[in-house]
Amino acid sequence: MIAFVRGPVAALTLNSAVVDVGGVGYQVMCTPGTIAGLRVGTEAQLATSMVVREDSMTIYGFADTDERDMFELVQTASGVGPKVAQAMLAVLSPERLRTAISQADHAALTSVPGIGRKGAERIVVELKDRIGTPMAVAPSSDGRWRGQVRDALQGLGWSTRDAESAVDAVAPDAGSDPDVPTLLRAALQTLSKA
Repeated sequence: MIAFVRGPVAALTLNSAVVDVGGVGYQVMCTPGTIAGLRVGTEAQLATSMVVREDSMTIYGFADTDERDMFELVQTASGVGPKVAQAMLAVLSPERLRTAISQADHAALTSVPGIGRKGAERIVVELKDRIGTPMAVAPSSDGRWRGQVRDALQGLGWSTRDAESAVDAVAPDAGSDPDVPTLLRAALQTLSKA
């Protein structure tokens, strides 16, 4: 297993980064939030999880080991593969995900594309005893929340116009200290109602 990759970022797309590790470019699938923290040409270290299938080997990258550990844990639930697990972390931070599972917050879980009511119930039943105790979620002080939310929505398949409309709709809720995962969830709810 590849536990992490470190090196200069050679390229970025909406859902992946290429990290030059000793002259070999590793394509690492990432959430929009992780990609937002990367810049081409700068050194980066990403915690990784390698998923091996019959026809592919895919490396998923994360800003920290907590995200990676949550990615691997949620995949142990029935019906949750790497793409759904990555979508869960794109919408909900690891702490928010722990809270949603431990408190059986089906509404938060169904805000993730690819998870319906029955899937949310199954995730809660299968993971509630293994998820750990959630801590208080610290709000993000990042002043770039609009770009992060927009990029996350586009990474999940929404058009630029729809993403911008959703960001504008949740902007009044941002306040002086915006919480990006909460704003992203609100934006997704706005889009699902449209």
